[in-house]
Formats: sequence, structure tokens, C-alpha cells
Amino acid sequence: MTGLVKAKIITGSCSGIADDIRASVLSSEMSFLNDSKYAIFPGFCDVHVHFREPGFSYKETIASGSYASARGGYTAVCTMPNLNPVPDSVEHLRRQLALIEEGACIHVYPYGAITVGEMGKTLADLEGMAPDVIGFSDDGRGVQSDDMMRQAMLRAKKLGKMIVAHCEVNELLRGGYIHDGAYAKQHGHRGICSESEWVQIERDLKLVEEIGCKYHVCHISTKESVEIIRQAKARGVDVTCETGPHYLTMDDSDLQEHGRFKMNPPLRSAADREALIQGIIDGTIDCIATDHAPHSAEEKSRGLEKSAFGVVGIETAFPICYTYLVKTGIITLEKLVDLLVKNPRERFGIPMGCDYSVWDLSEAYSVDPADFVSMGKATPFEGWKVCGKCIATVCNGKMVYTSL
Repeated sequence: MTGLVKAKIITGSCSGIADDIRASVLSSEMSFLNDSKYAIFPGFCDVHVHFREPGFSYKETIASGSYASARGGYTAVCTMPNLNPVPDSVEHLRRQLALIEEGACIHVYPYGAITVGEMGKTLADLEGMAPDVIGFSDDGRGVQSDDMMRQAMLRAKKLGKMIVAHCEVNELLRGGYIHDGAYAKQHGHRGICSESEWVQIERDLKLVEEIGCKYHVCHISTKESVEIIRQAKARGVDVTCETGPHYLTMDDSDLQEHGRFKMNPPLRSAADREALIQGIIDGTIDCIATDHAPHSAEEKSRGLEKSAFGVVGIETAFPICYTYLVKTGIITLEKLVDLLVKNPRERFGIPMGCDYSVWDLSEAYSVDPADFVSMGKATPFEGWKVCGKCIATVCNGKMVYTSL
């Protein structure tokens, strides 16, 4: 990954920069046109997406999800295992691998489940799946049993694989579906308390410290989570974490009654958002991941209480982060590329081949889900004004998306 964010000025029109693109990629550099119009980035990497196949192809397929990723500048993604069948055995995993082989236009790395059916009762076939998965996760559900998580960590350590945890204490949820904050109280909604997230992170980090396995926390959303992970890193615990663009740019004061604002974990308070921003600035938070979670229009049309959890985000991640984090001066463009490319690839051992995307950074437009190529259209960013349009994405030296 050496030289990944070294800038290099190139010139010429978008249609005529093919030679400069090739030269830039061969030297693994991030390149800019000096008119600030076009930029070339190494292929983005998202370690947390849901492509819904097998089992839920009416929401998204490997083909549609990977093409949406390419449109967002991504050339590598890691898919979560809340599927049907759950990839908890070699037999079940093979069904997903066959679909990836058939439909993916970018690199797709599946997770294997930690427990059978993600039910938290019995460990999955970690040894059998290990050669073909990027790590182990029960995303969508926290592993409730301390002993079950301990055993999973012990086996993952022997296999040289990472535990990637959705941290959530079920008994603290109390039927909530948005953050237990001001909006919930004002509008009569049941809230999800912050403790439901950070208490399980705290438990897991004690186990990681005891066992010494590699551990990654999914989609952190609370100020307490940031501080617990910051302190663990200071002690030398082998932990990394991610958060999403929506948690960095929105809080519960932005909520509306539509299902496109319902995700898990929920949008938290302004204080939580500020803590997350500080976490990416000081390096506590390693990656920005989208948790791209498509659902059907009907499943997201039932309001905050009854809509399915999950929003889409892989086509808007870079424009949102570039517009509202970089252009506002919160972080540099180089830092954003670290969060989208360098850090996730290094942590998860995902190689960089001839993968890159070309962006028109000057193009301003409003986010319109009708333009998405993902089958999911529910985004909290609908109508937001952004800068940055993906012109082309190349994966393994092959053009996999172009807007030209």
C-alpha cells in the first residue's frame, strides 16, 4: 500500500487521460487534475455490505449490488451473512460463492457466520469455511453469550481470522427502533439506548484482551463506544472499528417519520456524532463502511416504527463524505482515502490490483434515489446536495462502470 495517497498532477480531458490513468495506477498513486475537475482514486473498499443473495434477491442481488458498488467507486466489498441459507457451513457457503462467481463485477469477499443460523446457540463450521471467508460475523445480531463469543474468538485466532461484531445487548433493546433521545420522546417512539451497543463492545474487548484474537467492531454510533475503543487501543488491544457516512453527517434531530431514516444502530445525538467525528480525526475509528442494506419499497414504506431496519449507501458514500467532511475542512481528502481504501484493505488483507475510479469532483447535484442502480432506494440522503460524480470504475484492469 506504499504511496497510496501520494498526489500526482495530470492533465487532459476525461476522454483523453487513459495513458495517465494507467501510469498512475501502476505507481499506486492517487492522482488529481490540476483544474480540480477530475480525480483518480484507488478502488474503495467497503467491509460491511448486504447483497441479500441467496435468499432475498427481491431486495438486492450480487449483480445489482456489485454494480451499485462500482458506480460508487468501490472495487472490493465484504458481504454480511444474514442470508438464506446463512453461510454457516461449507455447503451453505458454496451457494453464495457460486452466485458471486456468476454475478459479481468487482471483488466480493463473504463473511461466514459465527453461529449456526446466526442464532447464537452453536458455533458454525468456522474451520470448514475459513479458506473462503474474509472473517466471521453474526451481523444483524449480537452474540449474547459470553462463553459463545469466547469460544468463537479462540477458534478464529487459531484460524488467523477476524471476529467482526455487531454489538447489541438484546435485553437492553426493549422494543426500541430509533435512538432513545429527544426525537423519540417528542414523537412518542420507543428508543434504543446507547448502552445496548457499548456494553457489548466493552465485554468483547475484555475477551479480546484475554485471548488475543483480531477483532473489528461494526458500525459504531455512540460516544461511549468511541471512548471504550480509544482506551483499548491505547492498551494495545488488537481492535479496529468502522462507522457509516450517515452517523458522521446526521443525528436524531434530522429524523423524519419515513422508513428511510430507520437503521440499526439508529442515528444518535449530536454529541454522539461529534464524538464519531473526533474518532475519525484522531484515528480511533479506522474505516468508513456503508452498511449498505437494501430493502423493497414496501418494506421501507411503513414509517419509523414498522419499516425494516437498513438504508442504502454505497452509491452516495464518497460524495457525501467528500462534500460534508472534506469540503467543510473536517478532514483532508487524503484522510478520507485512508478511511475508504488504505485502512480497510490493510486490516482485512484485501489486495489492491489494477483497481481505481475516476471522479468529476466539480459536478454538483442532488441525491436522487431514482438514479440508483441498487435495487434499494431508501436513503436518508435523498435531496442532499453533493459534489462528486463517478465517471468510471476499473476493477482488475477491466472497466466495470462508466457514466460516459
